[in-house]
Amino acid sequence: MHEEARVSDGACVRVPLASRALTRRGFLAASALGLAAALAPSLPGCSTSKNVVVDTTGDEAVDTRLTFFGFKYESINVMAIEDILRAYMDEHPNVSVSYEGIKSLPYYEALVKRLDSGNGDDVFMIDHDTALSFEKKGYLSDLADLPTISTFSRLALDQMEADGAICYVPTSISAFGLYCNLGLLEARGIAAPRTVAEFEHACEAFLAEGMTPLVANNDISFKTLALARGMAEVYAAEDARARIAALSNDPDALAAQLRPGLDLVERFVAAGYVDAALALETKKTADDLDQFATGQYPFMLTGAWASVRVHDMAPDLAYEVHPLPVLDEGPVLVVNVDTRVSVNANGPHVDTAKEFAAFLTRPESIEHFANSQCSFSPLKGNAAPDDASLRPLAGAFSSGAVVGSDDNILLPIWGALRKCAVSLLQGGSAAQAEVQLRDLLAEGAGAR
Repeated sequence: MHEEARVSDGACVRVPLASRALTRRGFLAASALGLAAALAPSLPGCSTSKNVVVDTTGDEAVDTRLTFFGFKYESINVMAIEDILRAYMDEHPNVSVSYEGIKSLPYYEALVKRLDSGNGDDVFMIDHDTALSFEKKGYLSDLADLPTISTFSRLALDQMEADGAICYVPTSISAFGLYCNLGLLEARGIAAPRTVAEFEHACEAFLAEGMTPLVANNDISFKTLALARGMAEVYAAEDARARIAALSNDPDALAAQLRPGLDLVERFVAAGYVDAALALETKKTADDLDQFATGQYPFMLTGAWASVRVHDMAPDLAYEVHPLPVLDEGPVLVVNVDTRVSVNANGPHVDTAKEFAAFLTRPESIEHFANSQCSFSPLKGNAAPDDASLRPLAGAFSSGAVVGSDDNILLPIWGALRKCAVSLLQGGSAAQAEVQLRDLLAEGAGAR
């Protein structure tokens, strides 16, 4: 039976969702205000943003029940997952699958507690930093024998095979970019910026009119900017693999490599291109979109996956998403091979869970899911999403990109940079952020 995370004495525990009598083909997708309120009126902490696709047995018996836990929780994200679950169960009538999704930060707290307690789900989503920890603990099943592995692109395989065993399969490649309000730019004769000088010129023009140029959140906005600036020359080098390998387990060298990116963030914050106090309170793919959708901001830094939400929130807003203008000579695209799905090596249904993971990564499933996320496909060809606003990213993708959370770097760069970006928004200097980054990376290296 599928279970829900509640809080008891400060810890997430598992309780069954048994109060809905649905047939095996009957799904319920509800937000925390719907399902959670109906089933558990007092749910503090743990899963305040939740979406659950529940499948319970009605008049059809099943042999195996799989649970799938992830950080895709909004209905707009879950619809594609629901479609894939339906299709899988149509092919496997003896298997029942249920999906539970909660917002990313509480998700990882709950995921760790579930697996550490021996009550982990059969299938779950992970990220780069979590994979480093879970591999050491023996939580991740080797997926190298899945029949779909050969269909992945070289970019995806370079990440999946970085540590030898394949411990996850990606279902999308996310891109990060600069959202440009075309109406505000065109009214002032300003083109979408491609270089750092062009971006600063545009921001200064809007500041002169009393407008804050840039929307940023407290998570990915400035850490991806720092990554783009700091790592661009590494990924563009002819010996990129060797240079990445040299940085892989060296906190001092990696922090020094990223220092120019930290300098750039400090410069933008000090110049007032962003309202730093507001950014510290701005949640990713939520508050930032609310701000940009007003049409009063020229630029926003966030993931391309948010584009589908922006279209819904502001259907008349004309915008494009461009690679990050962080270099003197041109922009840099940052991507992540992500929405990574792993199988619980200690779960009761490992073989069936791997079978489901193979179904999830079939071309037809990947195409549906990645496009619904406004993301690139991780399969050969790296098909671009349909959204016309993302065409500038599609053009840049073929020219190469910086991988934001590269599996070939054995340090928790993704999470560490977020903390450094927060410090910079709080008024810290790039020099202080470099020391902080080095310490966080060293701490992560010591924990492995």
